[in-house]
Amino acid sequence: MAIQADQWELIGDFFALRWQDGKESVIALEALRRACPCARCAGEPDITGATRILAQPEQYSSASFELRSWESVGLYALALTWGDGHDTGIFGWDLLRGLGE
Repeated sequence: MAIQADQWELIGDFFALRWQDGKESVIALEALRRACPCARCAGEPDITGATRILAQPEQYSSASFELRSWESVGLYALALTWGDGHDTGIFGWDLLRGLGE
């Protein structure tokens, strides 16, 4: 099982996490939003394994980089809601850990 964050908070334009192993990560909100793993932002594989983007590329505004809320998804991820209403990205612990390194 992947290491999990046990604390997280919004600090200005950054999202900070503390991991079970004591490491701390600080991720810029813009980088976090641009790394959104949802099918609309990152695409999804078709039957041949090729990644297809299902919609037009996201048009970002200043609200796109404002983190409004978050909630745990089981024991494996956080679901984030952004100022522009985007809320379909589920950020797994492995993704968040990688973004913070």
